[in-house]
Amino acid sequence: MAGNKKLMDRRKTRIRRTLKKNNVAGRPRLSVFRSSKNIYAQVIDDNNGVTVAAASSLEADLRKSLKTGADVDAATTIGKLVAERAVKAGVKDVVFDRGPYIFHGRVKALADAARENGLSF
Repeated sequence: MAGNKKLMDRRKTRIRRTLKKNNVAGRPRLSVFRSSKNIYAQVIDDNNGVTVAAASSLEADLRKSLKTGADVDAATTIGKLVAERAVKAGVKDVVFDRGPYIFHGRVKALADAARENGLSF
């Protein structure tokens, strides 16, 4: 178990380092965290250290409408919601930070929904 955590931390660090190195325009970062029961997304401005927009499957109005927070439908809803909030805050171009997760399943569904609703990455 501890070995798996170390591998995930190394993968996350490697991805963030690559994102920061290639992000010369200073675009905000769309960061994704998925647990076994929920999914979270936030748009972070690393230059100012501020979260511009955020959404999660734990929000009260979403908990009532979603069957569970751990499926592709929930990820799609969160992607749509975070994109709408980011566009409302004036952010259209972001860098996608998938963290230690493979771009597949819930992470991919969130990314596709965010793209369809106004974010470009």
